[in-house]
Amino acid sequence: MSPISEQVILVTGATDGHGKGVALELAKRGATVLVHGRNERRIAETVEALVKAGSANARGYQADLSSLDQVRALAKEVLANEKRLDVLVNNAGIGTRVPGDGARTESDDGHELRFAVNYLAPFLLTRLLLPLLERSRPARIVNVSSIGQQAIDFDDVMLERGYSGVRAYCQSKLAQILSTIDEAERLRGSGVSVNALHPATYMPTKIVPSPMSTLEEGVEATVRLVGDPELEGTSGHFFNGLRDSEADAQAYDAVARKKLRELSERLVGIP
Repeated sequence: MSPISEQVILVTGATDGHGKGVALELAKRGATVLVHGRNERRIAETVEALVKAGSANARGYQADLSSLDQVRALAKEVLANEKRLDVLVNNAGIGTRVPGDGARTESDDGHELRFAVNYLAPFLLTRLLLPLLERSRPARIVNVSSIGQQAIDFDDVMLERGYSGVRAYCQSKLAQILSTIDEAERLRGSGVSVNALHPATYMPTKIVPSPMSTLEEGVEATVRLVGDPELEGTSGHFFNGLRDSEADAQAYDAVARKKLRELSERLVGIP
């Protein structure tokens, strides 16, 4: 894989917290960072900070990932504007309580909000950007997941019964890992690798009430998956920080992964 200084890297949710920390570190290493965010002003401010940090050609993309139409528009814009994409970092996400203050909330498309933003949006974005990643190979996909995981109830994926924000968050994060392993199998031999990680425990970000780890720990772990040459060819793994780790048992259930893939394709409209 080419040095980070020669790469084009899209980081979703890059205007604050962990995503911004990752974007700044990549900028310091000279990467061309594509900044995704929801707010145009904050995107512009982040791009300006990245340019000062060393990403001379940093540029921004706006989309609200709670809308699948906006995810499609984001992918269309990236495909139209970018000649290459070396790494996609699916970082954007929402926590257990905000928004909704713990109450069940739905996305613009009528899906449970945490499942929609934390899982369906990156699932769709990844599928739509795969042709560009494959043309840029070797390329990498990094899914920022969590050690907080709960098995998916395929009889109630949208959690219409017994809802809790913690359950919704943990289910959405495990869904990311199931999809990571599934995509790794589909992409074997393509030159595109895909891995997931829990960057650090309770980093000081807006979705964490009581931080335990530093932001720097999470940034280090994520940037390692982006650019460490020793991980060339590593795909379908779940990392806890810097350590190769085990996810919830459901992640290794091929039947569950197939169910999730078919459900996801149906929900996002991929034939």
